[in-house]
Parts: sequence; C-alpha cells; structure tokens
Amino acid sequence: MGVRTCESRCLFSGSKGEVCCIEPLHSKPELKDHPITQFSLLAMASLTKILVIGLKPSLKVWMTFPYGRMDPSSVPLLAWHFVAVHNYVNPMLAFCRGDVVHFLLVKRDESGAIHVTKQKHLHLYYDLINFTWINSRTIVLLDSVEKLHVIDRQTQEELEMVEISEVQLVYNSSHFKSLATGGNVSQALALVGEKACYQSISSYGGQIFYLGTKSVYVMMLRSWRERVDHLLKQDCLTEALALAWSFHEGKAKAVVGLSGDASKRKAVVTDRMVEILFHYADRALKKCPDQGKIQVMEQHFQDMVPIIVDYCLLLQRKDLLFSQVYDKLSENSVAKGVFLECLEPYILSDKLVGITPQVMKDLIVHFQDKKLMENVEALIVHMDITSLDIQQVVLMCWENRLYDAMIYVYNRGMNEFISPMEKLFRVIAPPLNAGKTLTDEQVVMGNKLLVYISCCLAGRAYPLGDIPEDLVPLVKNQVFEFLIRLHSTEAPPEEEIYPYIRTLLHFDTREFLNVLALTFEDFKNDKQAVEYQQRIVDILLKVMVENSDFTPSQVGCLFTFLARQLAKPDNTLFVNRTLFDQVLEFLCSPDDDSRHSERQQVLLELLQAGGIVQFEESRLIRMAEKAEFYQICEFMYEREHQYDKIIDCYLRDPLREEEVFNYIHNILSIPGHSAEEKQSVWQKAMDHIEELVCLKPCKAAELVATHFSEQIETVIKKLQNEVLLFKFLRSLLDPREGIHVNQELLQISPCITEQFIELLCQFSPNQVIETLQVLECYRLEETIQITQKYQLHEVTAYLLEKKGDIHGAFLIMLKRLQSKLQEITHQDEIFLNLDTKEDPSLKNVEETMVETIALCQRNSHNLNQQQREALWFPLLEAMMAPQKLSSSAAPHLHSEALKSLTMQVLNNMAAFIALPSILQRILQDPVYGKGKLGEIQGLILGMLDTFSYEQTLLETTTSLLNQDLHWSLCNLRASVTRGLNPKQDYCSICLQQYKRRQEMADEIIVFSCGHLYHSFCLQSKECTIEIEGQTRWTCYKCSSINKVGKLSENSSEVKKGRITPSQVKMSPSCHPSKGDPAVKKATSEPVLDPQQIQAFDQLCHLYRGSSRLALLTELSQKRGSESCRPFSGSQSGPAFTSIFQKENFQLQLIPPPVTED
Repeated sequence: MGVRTCESRCLFSGSKGEVCCIEPLHSKPELKDHPITQFSLLAMASLTKILVIGLKPSLKVWMTFPYGRMDPSSVPLLAWHFVAVHNYVNPMLAFCRGDVVHFLLVKRDESGAIHVTKQKHLHLYYDLINFTWINSRTIVLLDSVEKLHVIDRQTQEELEMVEISEVQLVYNSSHFKSLATGGNVSQALALVGEKACYQSISSYGGQIFYLGTKSVYVMMLRSWRERVDHLLKQDCLTEALALAWSFHEGKAKAVVGLSGDASKRKAVVTDRMVEILFHYADRALKKCPDQGKIQVMEQHFQDMVPIIVDYCLLLQRKDLLFSQVYDKLSENSVAKGVFLECLEPYILSDKLVGITPQVMKDLIVHFQDKKLMENVEALIVHMDITSLDIQQVVLMCWENRLYDAMIYVYNRGMNEFISPMEKLFRVIAPPLNAGKTLTDEQVVMGNKLLVYISCCLAGRAYPLGDIPEDLVPLVKNQVFEFLIRLHSTEAPPEEEIYPYIRTLLHFDTREFLNVLALTFEDFKNDKQAVEYQQRIVDILLKVMVENSDFTPSQVGCLFTFLARQLAKPDNTLFVNRTLFDQVLEFLCSPDDDSRHSERQQVLLELLQAGGIVQFEESRLIRMAEKAEFYQICEFMYEREHQYDKIIDCYLRDPLREEEVFNYIHNILSIPGHSAEEKQSVWQKAMDHIEELVCLKPCKAAELVATHFSEQIETVIKKLQNEVLLFKFLRSLLDPREGIHVNQELLQISPCITEQFIELLCQFSPNQVIETLQVLECYRLEETIQITQKYQLHEVTAYLLEKKGDIHGAFLIMLKRLQSKLQEITHQDEIFLNLDTKEDPSLKNVEETMVETIALCQRNSHNLNQQQREALWFPLLEAMMAPQKLSSSAAPHLHSEALKSLTMQVLNNMAAFIALPSILQRILQDPVYGKGKLGEIQGLILGMLDTFSYEQTLLETTTSLLNQDLHWSLCNLRASVTRGLNPKQDYCSICLQQYKRRQEMADEIIVFSCGHLYHSFCLQSKECTIEIEGQTRWTCYKCSSINKVGKLSENSSEVKKGRITPSQVKMSPSCHPSKGDPAVKKATSEPVLDPQQIQAFDQLCHLYRGSSRLALLTELSQKRGSESCRPFSGSQSGPAFTSIFQKENFQLQLIPPPVTED
C-alpha cells in the first residue's frame, strides 16, 4: 500500500519496424473543452504503419493504417490540426510516406467511441521530407530537393513554390543512424535517416521555423493587404485589382487577416479597391503619351479605362464612376471618349441603368460626332430618356432616320403612340397611292410600321419590353381608332376614304392581315374589341372588293383571311356570301390569262382555309376545269374520293405531269384506300399507259413492275408504237436504267426478252452486246436467229461463244476481218497517195483484229494444242495474206501498218503456241519456201527480241525470289534465337527475388512477354499443360488477363501466342551436371518448341502465296534444261501445268516489312 506502480503494454517491437515520429494532438485554448481532448490522442508512425492511440482514460489503439508499397528511403510524416468540416470542428490527421498524403478525420460519436474516416488523398509528383499545417485550409510541404510547396487543402491547388536550399537545413541523419553508439540500428531506419529532419522544422501561430546550419529562418503567409501591396509595389495594378476582387468574392486561397462576416469583409476590400482605382486612373492619365498619333493615345486608354469601368460596375459604385472617375478622365478628351464607348456594351445588355443626365448627353453627342448613328439608336432604346430634351432627341432621330429610337422616345418620354404612326404614314402613303415603287428606305419604314402596330395591339413595347398594363387597353383603342379613320389629318380633297388601311394593304397585304389575325386571337371576351373587328372587316371588304387596284393575290389573301376567321368555332364575324361568289368569278375568269398560277394558288389557299363551305361544289369544279385550275380539281376530287379523275388532272397539268407516277404509287401502296378505288386508279393508268411511257419510261416500267408484274404482257399489247414499246422494255429489263425492282421477282418470260432484243437490234444495234451481258432470261438459239436476221455478226459471234461454239464464233470474226482486209486491198488499187495514218478502214481492221485476238485468248486456256492452232494459224494467215499479194517492187500502201498488226498477232500467239511450231508453219508456206524468207525477216527478229526480253525477265524474277527467301530465313533464324529480357528480377507470383530462393530443385522460367516465375510457383497455380507428351508452361499473368475459355481449350491457342512457352530455364543454386542424361537427350534431339513454331507461322502468314520451294524447284529445272525458253515445245502438251501458267500466280514484289531488332 502506498507504493507507486506502473503497468506497461507492448504495442509492437522493433522487429515490426521502429517508430520514427510521434505527434500528440495539441488543442488551442479555445478548443480545450472539445470532447476529443479527453482521450489524449497520440499518433505514431513506424516504418510499416500508422497508429492512433488514446492514452486516457486507458491505453487503447483506435486505428492502425499500413503504408502499403512505398519507397523504403521515404520519411514517415505526421501532423495534426483542427479543421471545420460540415460546420463541425474536429481534428484531422495528415500522414504520408513518399508522394501520397492521406487525410484522416477523427471525431467522437454519441456513444463515446472514436471514428476515423478517410478524406480525399493528395497525390504529388515529388517525395516529401516535411509536412506542416499553416492553417486549417493551407499546408506547406517540403520535398527532398528542398523546395517549399504551398498547397490549398480543399482544392489541392499549388499556390506557390519557393526554393530554400540557401537555408542549409539541418538533417537528423547521425541520430537515426546512431553513429554515436556504433550504428546499432536496422538498415531500414538508417536508410530513412538520410532525409530525416523532424527536429529542424517547427510551426506555431501560423509561422514555420527552419533550423539552418548558420541561422534560424521564419516563414509565414502574407496578409491579404500585404499581398495586394506587394503587387502594387511591382506596378502590377491590374493583377492587384484581380487579386483584391478574388478576396471580395471569397474565391482567394490562403487568405490571412480578413475576418468577420461576409458583408464586413466585402466592405473592407471595397474600400481598398476604390483607392487602387483612383490610383489607376491617375496612372492612366500620367502615363499617356504626350505626343504622337491619336491612335497611340486611344490604344493606351483602351487598355486601361475599361478596367476602371468594369471594377466600378462590379463593385456597384456608379456614383463613383459617374462623378469622381468621370470628372478625372474628362480632363483628357481621348480618355473621355474611350470612357463613353466603354459604357455601350453595359447599356445594351441592360446592366447599366440610371446614367446621369450629363453623361447621357455627352454619350449621345460623342457617338453623333463620330457618325455612329446606329449605335446611338441602339443606346437610346435602352436608356431612361426622361431627363433629356425630348424635342431635340426626336429631331435628331428623324433627321438621321433613327425610327426605332424616335418611336421609343415618343412612347417612353411622352406616352404618345399615334404620332409616330402619322409621321411614318406621311412618308410611305404618297408613293403607294401614286403607284410608284418604294425606295429601300421607305420599305424599311413600312416594315417598322407594321411591326409597331402589331406590338401596340399585342400590348408589347417597341422595339423591346412591354407597355404598362394600365395603358394596354388605351393603346389598343387608340390604334384601332387611328386605323379606321375616314380621312387623315390635313387630308387633300382627292384623298380616298380609309387612307391608313388602304396604305397598309397596298404596302404588304399578307403581313397586314397576319397582324390583324394575331390581334383577333385576343378578341374573345372584349365586346368593344369585337365591334372593332367587325368594323375593320367591313372596311377591308369595301376597300378591296370595290377597287380594281388590287391584284388577284391580294384579293385572295383577304378572302383566305376571312375564311379562316369564319371557320373558327367562336366566330362572331358576318360576311355576305355573295362576296365569295364574286371572288370566285374574279379568280376563275377564263378571259384573264395573266397570273394563272398565282390565281390558282390563291383559290387553293382559300379553300384549304375553310372557304369551301362558302361555295357550291359542283359549280366550283366546273369553273376550275374551265379555268384549267387542275390543283383545285384535285382538291375537290380528293374530297369525293374520285382518285381516278385526279390522274387526268396530273396529265393535263404541264407543271405537274411527272408527279403522276408518285401519286399512282401512293394510292396503290399506302393503306386506307379500298380495292375498288385502287382498281379504278389502275384502270385509268392502263388507259393512259402510252402517255405514261412517253412521259417517263423508267417511272412507268417501275410502276408496272412494282404493282402489276403479272400484267406485263397486257401492257405490251396496249403499246402499239414500237418506239414506246422499246423504251418501256429497256427500262423494265435493262438493270442499268436504274429501275429499283428485283428482276428475279418479275418472272418475265423469254419471249418478252427476245422481243426486246429484236427491238434493240432495230433501234440501237451498237448496244446489243452490252445489253446481252446484263440480260438473263433469253434463249440462245432464238437470239442467234434474231441477230443473224439483222446481220449483227459481232453479236452472233458473242452468242456462239457463250453457247460454247468457239470455232463457229471464230469463223464469223475471221470472215469479218478478211472482208475488212479486202476493203483495204481494194482501196490501195484505187487510191495510192492517201495519208494512211488516219485511215478509218485501217482502224476498223485493227479493232476487228483486237476483238478476234481477245476471243482466241479467252478460250485458248480450255483448248488442246490442236484446237489452239486451228484458231491462231488461220488468224495469222489472214493477216499475212495482203502482204503476200504485194511485191517488193510495188509495196502495199498499208504494208508497215499490216506488219505491225501481224507482229501483234504473233506476240499474242506466243503465249499459247510454241515458237518452233510458229516458225515451222511460216516456213512451210509455199510463198516463203521459195526463197522469200527476207520478207518475213522483220517478223522473225521481232519474235526473237520478245524471247530475249522474257528470258531476262525470268532471270530477274528468279534472283528476286532467291533473295526474298534468303531474307525470310535469316529473319526466322534471328527471331527464334533471340534472347529474352525479364521485366523484373522477382517472381510475379510470390514477389520474391529469384536469387533469394533457396530451394535446390527449383528453376526460373522466363516468358517472351517478360514475366519471370519460379517453376514451383507456376505449378502451384496449375499453369502447366501436356501437349503430345511434353510439359508446356503458360504465363500466369497473361493467361489470367486474356482468359476467354477454359484451360482445356489452350491446345488450340498455342499458335495464337496466348500460351507463351518459356525460352530460358535456369536454376540459381543447382546446375545440372554434364553427365545428366536428360540434358544430353535434349541437346542430341533438337526440336522446335511452340514459340519457334509460332514465329514460323507468323512469318508464313506474312508471306502467304505460292510455295517458294515449288517456285525454286521449277526454276532450277528450267534453267538446267535446254528447253527453258518460253516458246519451247515442252509447253505444247496439254498436260503441262506450270506454276507460272496458273491464273492465281502473283508476284509479291514489295519491300520486306520492318521487324524489331
């Protein structure tokens, strides 16, 4: 009893990491009653984790937080501070080790327990050695290169960075390494000690103390005034104003010295900003250039004055702006002008109202002097002009044609709404009454007058805003009384009645009636307004119907307007029905051919607006047909569902006749029409089928094919004109005509197609072959008879070739060629001095010969040698026949051209007939066998030149193929023997370095992807498979990322590279002995592993094509034999199948792709 005792508890030992930093939670005097202080919290940072411990009422660990992976040389840091979060002040612990700062909010709940919640992390790009709170919103960080970073905690924005290497900070390395006691500390603690400076930095009261080797340095944040003054000393007035405004709006960071509520803070900052603005204005005037161009002075003030205006308006100090600042800037005329121009955007956006009269007057005068009257007008309509001289402003507006401003001044300044109308009417009425064309200025005035009347009747102010509610009824009544006046003030004797309505109708009838229509929408419950409405309608009828000055369009607009008003369910208007009959007679007058489309359109709008109820329908149809108003007839027929008669309307209307096809298609395809209606429409279309085909053959064919494909023969019988029938069938059968119908669904009989071919032979023989190539449903025998009937030999040859009679087709082409050659021979006997370069007969021979050669080439691949000779030799003899007839003494006129053509035949023959056979056939000719070999010397030399060229081409190709194969094999060898570079020096599964593993039998496996494993770790993850009795390894990381199916599917994935076999196996502690039989077996029987197989497959895929071995074999055989020439007899046999003769043989003569070294 009475003896002091002490109990201890081990939280962790040094084996788990030494404690580097201990930070107790200190509370300020004002927070001494905070509930968290009774726990006496203590934060400790070891080398592996963070602990938060409560010392009272008993020792308790409230939280542990491990670091995770980090740089072992980084310093653990701790710092407490009380922070306001959600209006509650609680301690916040900031800790870090490395480049990530964690914030933990510690608070006590109602039960008395402590809860720790994670806040937003702060990720940095540098390593920290010190962390200090300077206040609850600002932290100061020191990195490992002794740079100080000021950070705003909430936004994580770096506010400033300072270099403090000159401090020569004292580090605690010797203590951490325990140099005084022989260094008996762990390596980890010694490594941390390189950057430790815990006892060299301390903070108190917003100040941070740094212990240097020569002195102590104190750093603190400047107050807001000091920050502003610092910028002012550097003559950065614009930046100082911007910073002060951020203080005013509460958006600045790291603010010191600005306390109190928001209004008090704003008042303090405002006073300081006003001082700066006065200083700024003085500086603007003093810095102004004393001499030079006026543009330089304007630019100087344009850079500075707008800033003063902006901040005065932001601070809502218009009194300051229009008194002291304006008076100061008025000392300089240029500055005054710039100041006034700066006000314009604020006035136009209605951000600046209540300008003093003097400034407003100066503003108008300034823009007036600069001839910117449009700007003046825009400004006036946004101003309060009650303080100006109204009469002077109105006079200025009228002289400068500022009509919007004039109306605004009358309305706002004097509450006068009729006087502006009278002034505008006096300008536009005389030329309209005289029938003259208005000038552009008068048109603008008339449009403004219409808009102004519309605004007044709708209760809106012109040009913007609203009329006061107490004035709206008065303004409407005044405007109506003005419009229905019988005569204008000071009217001349010859003035017609109702001048204002008459003038507006002449100016723009449609828009004036639209204004009235919008106004009548509001006349529902107002009895007086309804009376005005009837009165205006009566005046409109009296003015327009009894006057011949108005066009049909204008009269139609009136009655369309009336029809719409009468069609309303709550209509109260009365209009005499006989007036509508008069309008109908007027619009459908057959004696008046002028404005036909205009009168028809007007009547159509009248009917669509509901005016049809005012007419007798039968009389309306008769008059419309008589006046050729086919759109009116269509409108009436459609109401009665007489769709077949509408077809006549389209066909008779030259402007819309091509739309008949779409109309018929819509009636027949769109649901909602009965079968009888569709049948009547189709019958009408059949009755007019010739007209439809003549109008648009393609559209007619598409219509028939779409809706009545089974009645095509009936349509053909109705088309008696062969030309129309030909156009219809060509549109129907020729897919090149653009008809959008599936030809397979038509099921057209061959007889119809053959009928079209016969018509094609009559009307367009040059297009028969092109058309036959795209046609399908025709019989060859019948078509051949048709072409023979019209003696179209080329078409007959094409059909015979398609039939399979190659020889018959060739004989026809040969006969044509011989006839062309005879024509040339006959011409040579008559004309000896003609220029043969542009001879059309020679051109015909060449074209016929080219077609014949093409026929032989297309079919020689499928013929044996004897059949080939039966084609090519007669062609050669036909080309050489004219040359045999000519002698050396009297050469043929076209001998040179014929020799060139004959050489062309020989060159094409050489691909299918052996050279000895060609020479033998030429020499066996009785003409050349009697000593005339010199005449064909040119042909033989040309053949030999061709042989030399092709031999050179063959040798070059062989060399290229050999080089290509050599390059491919070199790259294959390099890819499969390349070493592997591991990405890391530790196992990707156990994360231990492979050098530290001490198992004797364990091996290291490196994959081509760069991952490294212990074989024991891979076996534990089941990353081995058996393929053909051999064990194969798979990369654990790659297979887990790219896994798509089960492991049992991996046998099919070896070639894709997903199962990556190991390239290197090594054991760090146990090397196999030289006598190991397994090793000897592996070295004595080398085989390709899957990695090498994969590389080879990729290389083969890259150069996919003909087998290189087959190419080289054939090339070597050809070069080793004497019959290697392209014209050798070894190629004449039908069983010869050379790789170079195959159609799919291609030479891939491209540069080799770039591969990684």
